[in-house]
Amino acid sequence: MDELRYTLVAEGSSDAALLPILNWLLIQNGVRCPIQGERADVGALPLPIRPKLTDKISASLDFYPCDLLFIHRDSDRYTREKRTQEICKAISDLPEELSPVFVCVIPVRMQEAWLLIDEAAIKSAAGNRRYAGQLNLPPLNRLERIPDAKEVLNGLLRQASDLNRRRQRRFPVAKRVRLVAEFIEDFTPLRQLSAFVALEEEVRSAIQANNWDL
Repeated sequence: MDELRYTLVAEGSSDAALLPILNWLLIQNGVRCPIQGERADVGALPLPIRPKLTDKISASLDFYPCDLLFIHRDSDRYTREKRTQEICKAISDLPEELSPVFVCVIPVRMQEAWLLIDEAAIKSAAGNRRYAGQLNLPPLNRLERIPDAKEVLNGLLRQASDLNRRRQRRFPVAKRVRLVAEFIEDFTPLRQLSAFVALEEEVRSAIQANNWDL
């Protein structure tokens, strides 16, 4: 194929940080053609007042046509199995003419935990790659048990910025979070995490089933 297009149906704008991870997974598992990935801006799509996940997926497919659909749901208080069932039910409720190839993206708790693996990337994203202090990143075997990975990452970015308290109030931490993933070149350490292993297995299966590695 000339190009592999994918769409990420996400929970919020911060989920744009998942795109470099998904690109890396596709390349690592055999995709050699150019990859074009987009995050569906669900908030800007014409949806019912109280949209279901099926509504979000259907609208995303209309406005962001693709070969592969990634659907992100943090597990939060639920098991991965429960979230997977929720996504599969939403897919089964789509109109018959829609039958996307899809992959479930379900980090344990929060996707920000997947960005707590590279001190240099956090310093660069904070705009201060020469920061001399040490960032105390959580051990890999604890990443999936951090109650609020987003707050941990935000704190590390503020620390690495080395700004005083007044200037930190204007520090665009949400934008910097998205930059962390772009500065990480190798996501291999995440292969020690159960949720990431499950994601990679689904990505590999989708690639092989559709001959995207040829």
